[in-house]
Amino acid sequence: MKFLTSGKVKDIYDYDRDLLLFKFSDRVSAFDVKFNQDIPRKGEILCKFAEFWFDSLDVPNHFVRRISNTEMLVKKMDMLPLECVVRGYFYGSIISRWKDSTVKLPDGTDTTIAAKLPEPIFDPTTKSEHDVPVDKDTSISMGLVTEEQFDILYTKSITIYQQMASIADAAGFILADLKLEFGILDDSIILCDSVGPDEYRLWPKKSYSVGNTQEAHDKQILRDWLTEHGYSKQFEIARSTGKDPVPPKIPSDIISKMTDRYVSSYQKITGHAV
Repeated sequence: MKFLTSGKVKDIYDYDRDLLLFKFSDRVSAFDVKFNQDIPRKGEILCKFAEFWFDSLDVPNHFVRRISNTEMLVKKMDMLPLECVVRGYFYGSIISRWKDSTVKLPDGTDTTIAAKLPEPIFDPTTKSEHDVPVDKDTSISMGLVTEEQFDILYTKSITIYQQMASIADAAGFILADLKLEFGILDDSIILCDSVGPDEYRLWPKKSYSVGNTQEAHDKQILRDWLTEHGYSKQFEIARSTGKDPVPPKIPSDIISKMTDRYVSSYQKITGHAV
């Protein structure tokens, strides 16, 4: 089995002619910065959550089977270079982009932080070290996808978000937004990569409050801590001067909170113990 590449969270191996092996780690990153500490059990939860979502969603995907707590086999395919983001709530980077007029919202949208959007918004980005939001025309002109592919990705992404939001809602959670990836296999566009707490924002319904920072059951916990202590701004300044951002040490209570919330959200949504 040949090692192929290592991403922010998972390592990828060439398993055989048709399959790849994904090995999920406990590594964590935020604001495109990789941290030196691990989040215990994170890799296990990401792997098992991906299995659950691939099995639960009524859409074709590349998942074959899970072979350990942190490993799964998936079909090889040609990846499309577009990250398909769906936003159901006014939260995260869309706020600053709306303020500087780089994204347009439907008339009548409530722009209070964490307010529900009138309809889910398809808000794709490039797939690069630092993702850049792109619209349909830009995606096509950059050669990322064809017009037909963009329309298919739009429809599939919104459909998947709605299915996942319904499952999360039944378990007492709000799925605020979601990032998906797709590839081509046998001339069809299918869901691939991974789906879990590193690819979405998940909030408990019981603590949801419009106008406030939400209780995160995903890696937003780390992002919020970095923003609160000025590290996210330090990362921006470092990059603007051509330097690599230096990750701070994550406090033990943040690490424990992330593990606890990853595990509890998995158990509540899937009904499975870990």
